[in-house]
Amino acid sequence: MGCDLFSLATNGVRGLHPYQPGKPVEELERELGITNIVKLASNENPLGPSMKALKAVEAAFQELCRYPDGGGFKLKTALAERYDIKTTQVTLGNGSNDLLEIIARAFADNSSEIVFSQYAFAVYPLVTQSIGAKAIEVPAVDWGHDLTAMAEAVNEKTKIVFIANPNNPTGTYVSKAELVRFLDTVPERVIVVLDEAYCEYIDGEHSDFPDGLALLSSYSNLIITRTFSKAWGLASLRVGYSISHENIADLLNRVRQPFNVDTFALEAAVAVLSDDEYLALSRSTNADGMRQLTSGFKRMGLVYIPSVGNFVTFDTGRDGALVYQALLERGVIVRPVSNYGMARHLRVSIGLQSENERFLNALAEVLEQ
Repeated sequence: MGCDLFSLATNGVRGLHPYQPGKPVEELERELGITNIVKLASNENPLGPSMKALKAVEAAFQELCRYPDGGGFKLKTALAERYDIKTTQVTLGNGSNDLLEIIARAFADNSSEIVFSQYAFAVYPLVTQSIGAKAIEVPAVDWGHDLTAMAEAVNEKTKIVFIANPNNPTGTYVSKAELVRFLDTVPERVIVVLDEAYCEYIDGEHSDFPDGLALLSSYSNLIITRTFSKAWGLASLRVGYSISHENIADLLNRVRQPFNVDTFALEAAVAVLSDDEYLALSRSTNADGMRQLTSGFKRMGLVYIPSVGNFVTFDTGRDGALVYQALLERGVIVRPVSNYGMARHLRVSIGLQSENERFLNALAEVLEQ
């Protein structure tokens, strides 16, 4: 073969390092030949799916031979009713990651700059590089977004600013006052993406957390992205959505691939949106688990980053990769975050009480060695 096929790709794609998901249980079973594994790596809902979602999926089995509703009418209608918006403001995605890429493709190119924070979601630099845009990573403050510095990084080439609120992997958040100051500063020609994948976990103790939807009417350049993968418990089905000004939604829907959300995902999402009991249980389970994990870290003398998500990132006090491997050998999967420049840290998702206890016991064993 005389042609260098690798060279045929664009510069941005050639330089990409694919997103690394959390290690699957099945992979660890194959590698180490162990069973009874606890996975606390991917910020999934430990409760399992809502029974309403399961029944909706089962009822849709007979439609396997049909394409899904490409417009997502039922889900858009359910979202509009729940959040008091118009269906024409909604764009559906194959998870919210899909929306992030759609937004980048719609509004930026290889002459653009895209701004995001240090320690923010790894997909932001990936989508930036894949379209050939220039990534502007702004140093974080206390593991979170420095919106003042991010506003100062905006220039005439800036097309998009990504803000994760709450932030993954650190669990920090920006307040309403900070966000409003930022939106008032940024030119209207710059698209601001407020990634609210974990917003459903916010409780009443954080009254300064901004409701992005309430800001949409004041800022036409704002796009809210959300997902059903976390608090709603539908990670496997990959369904997310964005809410924006109608004109922005129209542009995003021109870029969106046909049938990008399958029938089962659409039906399950509609069903779970009416299951407030499930959402309340997700929140309470998460709050209990957060107290359990942070109390455990305090007992072990470990420093952790206060989080409002469904995970906690903590400092192992040593090489995080070694602790990660030792936990794997004990059948506990967490998430290394060295790709974020946090080599001593690990991120652990909040599980059920027994799963959290299993993790804490395994961690204590590892740190005593």
